[in-house]
Amino acid sequence: MGPALRITGPMQDRFDEILTPEAIAFLTELHHRFAGRRHDRLADRMRRRFEIGNGHDPRFREDTAHIREDADWRVAGAGPGLEDRRVEITGPTDPKMTINALNSGARVWLADQEDATSPVWRNVIGGQLSLRDAIRGELSFTSPEGKEYRVTAERTPTIVMRPRGWHLGEKHIDFTDRTGRTLSASGSLVDFGLYFFHNAQALIDAGRGPYFYIAKLESAEEARLWNDVFSFSEEYIGIPHGTIRATVLIETLPAAFEMDEILYELRDHCAGLNAGRWDYIFSIIKNYRGRGARFVLPDRSEVTMTVPFMRAYTELLVKTCHKRGAYAIGGMSAFIPNRRDPEVTERALQKVSADKQREAADGFDGTWVAHPDLIPAAQAEFDAVLGERPHQLDRQRDDVEVTAEQLLDLRIGRPITEKGVRENVSVAIRYLEAWLRGQGAVAIDDLMEDAATAEISRSQVWQWIHQDRRTEEGDLITAGYVERVIAEMLAQTPRTEGDRFDAAAEVFREVALRPEFPAFLTLPASRFLTEND
Repeated sequence: MGPALRITGPMQDRFDEILTPEAIAFLTELHHRFAGRRHDRLADRMRRRFEIGNGHDPRFREDTAHIREDADWRVAGAGPGLEDRRVEITGPTDPKMTINALNSGARVWLADQEDATSPVWRNVIGGQLSLRDAIRGELSFTSPEGKEYRVTAERTPTIVMRPRGWHLGEKHIDFTDRTGRTLSASGSLVDFGLYFFHNAQALIDAGRGPYFYIAKLESAEEARLWNDVFSFSEEYIGIPHGTIRATVLIETLPAAFEMDEILYELRDHCAGLNAGRWDYIFSIIKNYRGRGARFVLPDRSEVTMTVPFMRAYTELLVKTCHKRGAYAIGGMSAFIPNRRDPEVTERALQKVSADKQREAADGFDGTWVAHPDLIPAAQAEFDAVLGERPHQLDRQRDDVEVTAEQLLDLRIGRPITEKGVRENVSVAIRYLEAWLRGQGAVAIDDLMEDAATAEISRSQVWQWIHQDRRTEEGDLITAGYVERVIAEMLAQTPRTEGDRFDAAAEVFREVALRPEFPAFLTLPASRFLTEND
C-alpha cells in the first residue's frame, strides 16, 4: 500500500478550490518524503529539553565551529519585494484581517497561520482561500453588519506566510505511510504545501515570490529539514532553486546558540532572522522551569527587551545576520492603540516608538507591529536611521561579543506580585476562551495577545508553583492559591451563552497546575475544540 492522505474535516464552501486532487497529491509526497524526519527532529527536541532540565546548559556547538569561523559564506538574501522590510504588520488570515493588512501601508505582511490563528478547520482552509484570492486581486468581504471591505492600496505589502511549527499536527487530515501507520498530518507541511502549491507561480508572476516565516525552530538540523522541503517543492512545480525565501524566527533558547548554523543550512533560501521575543521568553521558562530559584523570572511585565539576557540575544542576532548578508527583523511590541481611549493610544504610541527606536539604533533592518495605527510611529523610527536605504546590513556590530553565560543570565531583580499572578491567570484564560472559539490574536487589556504571550503566562504560573515562590505581599504561590484566583476571575467575568470560559479554565488547570508540563498549551487545548472545528 502506498502513502495516502485522507481529509477528515467537513468540506465547506469553496474548500474544493484548495483541497484539489493535485494539491493533495503534493501534500502526500511531502509527507512521504519528510514526515519521518519531522518525527526524528521532534524526538531530538525532547532529548535536548531533558538534558537542559538535568543541568546541561546549552552551549555553542563544537562540531559546527567551522561554520561559525568561516567568514566567506553568505545567505541568498532578499528576494523581489523583500528589499525594504522596515515595517511589517502581523496578523491572522481571515478575509477582514487580510484586507486590513493589505491596506495598512506596511512593507511586509506576516500572514500568520501559526500563533495568531486558532487551528479550527474553517481557519486552516479559510485562511488559504483568503490568501489565494488576495494574491489574485479577487478578495472582498462583507461583515454581518453589511460593511464592505476591499483592497484599495496602490501598493500592497509583500506577503510572508507563517506555517505552523513542526510540533503541531493537523487533526482534520490523516497521513498513512507505506507501513500502514496512520497519524495526523503535519501542520507545517499542510500550511506550507497548500500555500506554495496554489500561489508560488502567481506570486512570481506578480514580481514577488513564495516567502515564509519559519517558526519554533530549535536546531540546524530542523533548518536543514525545511531547506530540503523547499528544494524538493521548487523542483516539483518547476521553478528555479532558491526562489523560496525564508525568514527564521529565533524564538527558542536552543536556536539562539545555533543562529549561524541555521542560516548556513538555509543559505540558498534564507532572507533573514527575526527576534521572536515572546516565544523566546517562553522557551527559557520551559527549559529552565525546574532548575531552581535563579532561573525564575518576575512578573511578565518586568521581562522587557532591555533586561540583560534579552539584550544579549538581540544583539547577537543582529551581528550574526549582518555578517552573513541576512536581514535582522525586530519583534512585536504587544502594546496596541484603543480608538475609543486617547490616553491608552498615546501610551501605546510612546511605548512602541521607544521599542522601535532601540531596535533601529541596534542595527535591525525592520520590525513588527500588530495594528495598522502603529505603522507611522514604527516607520518614523526606522526612517530616522535608514533614510532612503532599504537596510543597514553594513552595520557589522563588531563591538558585540556575546557569551553563553550572558544568554543564560536571567537576573532581573524584580519581584513576583499578586497583581502579576492575577494578570497571568486572567490573560491566559481569556485568551484560551477566545482561542477555543476560533480567534488566535486577541486584544486583552490594551495588549495584543497570541499563543506565545499566553504561553508565558501559564508557564510562569507553573514555575512559580513548583519553585515555591512567594508574592511580594508574602503569599506562597500554590495550586490552591491559583485555584482561588481562577474562581475569583471567573466570578468577575461577564458570561454569555455559548462562551468557552469553563473549558478555558480547565485547559489552564491542565497546563499550569498539574505536575506534568505540556510542551505547548495548544496541544491539550486542541482536545477542547468541538468536532467540526
